[in-house]
Amino acid sequence: MIVLAGTFKFNPEKMEIARPAVAAVIAASRAEEGCITYSFAQDVSDPTLVRVFEAYADRAALETHWASPHFAAWKGMREAIGMHDRDLKIYEVASVTPTP
Repeated sequence: MIVLAGTFKFNPEKMEIARPAVAAVIAASRAEEGCITYSFAQDVSDPTLVRVFEAYADRAALETHWASPHFAAWKGMREAIGMHDRDLKIYEVASVTPTP
């Protein structure tokens, strides 16, 4: 499994522009084969901070996501919402164990 996790910041005055773009990329990404989860969450204590968590069956699924038209549209929207301080990391997960 591949996990992509991290944060980015955006201009809060651009939220009306950002919401439809975020909703579109989330819906399309969740429908992709190999996408286990795809979520963005606005931080409660800092409304300019968005937490990102994505999980894919394998690296090929992540690369397919990056090559998709909806991801290209999202990349094109980043500047419009004033995205900055983007800090995302890719983790290769060897095993997953549920907590008790």
